[in-house]
Amino acid sequence: MLAAGNYLAGRSLATVLFLSLRMKRPLFLEGEAGVGKTEIAKVLAAALDRPLIRLQCYEGLDISSAVYEWNYPAQMLEIRLAEASGTTDRSRIEADIFSERYLIRRPVLQALSSPDGRAPVFLIDELDRTDEAFEAFLLEVLSDFQVTVPELGTIRAAEPPIVIITTNRTREVHDALKRRCLYHWVDYPDAAQELEIIRRKVPGCNAALSQQVVAYVQRLRGLDLFKNPGVAETIDWATALTELDRVALDPETVSDTLGTLLKYQDDIARIEGAEGRKLLDDVKAGLAAAG
Repeated sequence: MLAAGNYLAGRSLATVLFLSLRMKRPLFLEGEAGVGKTEIAKVLAAALDRPLIRLQCYEGLDISSAVYEWNYPAQMLEIRLAEASGTTDRSRIEADIFSERYLIRRPVLQALSSPDGRAPVFLIDELDRTDEAFEAFLLEVLSDFQVTVPELGTIRAAEPPIVIITTNRTREVHDALKRRCLYHWVDYPDAAQELEIIRRKVPGCNAALSQQVVAYVQRLRGLDLFKNPGVAETIDWATALTELDRVALDPETVSDTLGTLLKYQDDIARIEGAEGRKLLDDVKAGLAAAG
């Protein structure tokens, strides 16, 4: 199924994803940025023909942004109209303004609702960027697939969503949340896998150039860089070189296009120097020796 969506998955990832679907348990994906964690949720939603709901996490994320909030301007207008019509029944006014039609559903509440009968794929992306308070709130959602709205009561999912949680491990996520999930570490692909990814994602890339790109990136990841290039950067670099009609790597081309591969000036400056030229020579020598 993943291969049909042009996603190359190893046996261990395919197995844990299969078990997540069968056991109806959230899948917790951890790994470096750019290795394809988010893409798994996108491919899964497309393959299963389910809506994808994405909660992009960030520092300071709160309930009103992630779960729900009330449409205060519309509520105030309703109160003014009630006053103008002479309505004085306070309980009736409260019942009207705290009803479903004034409730704005954010990603978490949307994920618990499946009006068309198809539970969505719920992507909680980069959970490690939030604080521990929000992480603790998610325990109720992941345990019972429900959210409590004080004015309305508890809202439960008729069918649990397919939950994919990703983290770049900038901080440790609490064990209580991990215990509710199946876990998988998404690592960088090996050379053969990455070459196949380039063939699928950048079909116009010259075959010899693809081999050089993959060999170069694989060696880069062995250096002590501030940020290693991910698979997304490899695809971007191969695409950029193809747009420039290159059929092989040379020092000038590498220097001109490093900004698509590396995102920190210290790393770029290091590779633009003698170390980068030696790296390119080693790559070509290794490919020549391998035939």
